[in-house]
Amino acid sequence: MKLLQIGMAVVLFSSIQAFAAGGGSGSHSIAETQDHMLAQVEREVVSLAEAMPAEKYDFAPKQGAFEGVRTFSLQMSHIATVLNEFAAAILGEKETDGGQNENGPTSLHGKEAVVKYLKDAFAYSHKAMKSLTPENYTEEVKVSWGKPPRAALAIESISHTLDHYGQSVVYARMNGIVPPASRKP
Repeated sequence: MKLLQIGMAVVLFSSIQAFAAGGGSGSHSIAETQDHMLAQVEREVVSLAEAMPAEKYDFAPKQGAFEGVRTFSLQMSHIATVLNEFAAAILGEKETDGGQNENGPTSLHGKEAVVKYLKDAFAYSHKAMKSLTPENYTEEVKVSWGKPPRAALAIESISHTLDHYGQSVVYARMNGIVPPASRKP
């Protein structure tokens, strides 16, 4: 699994470098490139969170190898919590929940609250992405588990979110919900 994550990070980093170097329609900064990629992920995740019915937010698969997995609600709040953690580190700010719970505030209940928390986390993450420069992109920042460069946190913000999005898509489909990103226009 770690090898796959490293491979994903290399691909993302290469894509970011190519886009920032003008691989698109013109020259783009690291901040614009990273923020653009985050926006693409945000559209898929938030639309899925909004598409899942409120009564299904407590759903977690039970049959097969699903023992102890997060509910759909916890998948969404976990995504948000990690986005907040990484954004705070990129910005050099204190973590909003102090890193106490990887699934977000224990007071968070219901679809409306979870979707708001998720949207707020993406907004904070956009702020972090927009702060990236060629000078600070490879600088190490201190987090509770080490001193990664801002680049690693920016890339992991996207790859981690996509990992949990994929899991959440399975939950949605198990409940008859076709993810908005997979629907035919």
